[in-house]
Amino acid sequence: MNSDQTFSSPQRDIYTVSRLNREVRTVLEGSFPLVWLEGEISNLAQPASGHWYFTLKDEAAQVRCAMFRGRNRLVSCKADNGMQVLVRARIGLYEARGEFQLVIEHMEDAGDGALRRAFDELKLKLQKEGLFDEQHKQAIPELPQCIGVITSKTGAAIRDILTTLKRRFPALPVTVYPVSVQGDLASGQIVKAIQLANKRKDCDVLILSRGGGSLEDLWAFNEEVVARAIYDSNLPIISAIGHEVDVTISDFVADHRAATPTAAAEQVSPDQQQWINRLQQLRSRLQRNMQQYLKSQQQELSWLTSRLPQPSRRVEEGLQRLDELELRRNQAIKYKLRHMQSTLAMCYSQLQHRSPQQSLSRLTLMFGNCQERLRNQYLNLVERKKQKLTYLTHTLDAVSPLSTLTRGYAIVTDNKQNVIRDHDQVKKGDTLTTRVAHGKITSTVDKTENDS
Repeated sequence: MNSDQTFSSPQRDIYTVSRLNREVRTVLEGSFPLVWLEGEISNLAQPASGHWYFTLKDEAAQVRCAMFRGRNRLVSCKADNGMQVLVRARIGLYEARGEFQLVIEHMEDAGDGALRRAFDELKLKLQKEGLFDEQHKQAIPELPQCIGVITSKTGAAIRDILTTLKRRFPALPVTVYPVSVQGDLASGQIVKAIQLANKRKDCDVLILSRGGGSLEDLWAFNEEVVARAIYDSNLPIISAIGHEVDVTISDFVADHRAATPTAAAEQVSPDQQQWINRLQQLRSRLQRNMQQYLKSQQQELSWLTSRLPQPSRRVEEGLQRLDELELRRNQAIKYKLRHMQSTLAMCYSQLQHRSPQQSLSRLTLMFGNCQERLRNQYLNLVERKKQKLTYLTHTLDAVSPLSTLTRGYAIVTDNKQNVIRDHDQVKKGDTLTTRVAHGKITSTVDKTENDS
């Protein structure tokens, strides 16, 4: 049998690519049941059709995945690159490209479940050690001399706390310990801030705070090192982390828990108007008590006077004593009033001295200076860039072939844009293009000559 007969044999079953992919897909889908996989999402694409296309990978391998709109609409978590997920999928083949892929039927966040288990384990451990016991909780001072705030210097929590403190008691000093509240470095910075506040003793109460977020976002406040730093703190700590529904390990260990950063500021700060009203009430009460006491003394004096014998000398002595007591009473009242006025003036002066207006003016001036320095640096940078551009432009012009053309030289090319360097590259009748400094010249070859 010759080779022609071999290739034309009717017994050969010739597959098309489409048929091969279709049968491979049938074999794959029929050989494997639904499988569960855990991996990380990458190369996520979400076209207008609503379908999701992405790669699921681990440390050593990856596989293409597709999740159609009817299925991904039922997913409670939002897919994103870098997200660790647990999926239930069908194994198949995308026939049009011959690519092995998974068709995802269900998806859930794998990382959140692991964090929740770690949260519950640490909570149980610390609870058994007694870190949550009420007997270890410290009381919040009624009128703190200074409040410390451990939070991010750029977050919404610090703005809410400072706004609330300014509204309730603007003269109360505040020390901010800026830290990261999310990420790998956050727990270490929080621990150092708590230890620093205890060492410096600038304030007598601390607020540990940040805004809301997912369990992963708040994880720094679920770290064991943070919990033990809170427990070891000699300063009372109010935990105000996330929203009211968010609960962290720090909330259980802290001396007090506030639902929000604003609520924490309200718990720790006195109401200035209430203290002013209280001071005025005490002043009025003192005046009434003094008047009642003097009145009772006058009545007693009158009663004693009525019981004195008739001799005029005793009466005169009594009247003189009465006048003396009256003068002493008046002096005592005036002295008491002057003392209270002086105390009130001193309190008012202290309130004015602790006003944040001076700090605000100083910071405004520093901000203006920084703006001016930034502007000068920007202008210097622009000028240096301009000089460099001019130098490069001159350098480019010096090496440009166009500058050579301006000195009378020309570049000759054929109709294929090949540069002509020798007479044997062309023949009679060829069309040539001559590039000069300003334009081009098209010519036809009549003859060629060899200089040698």
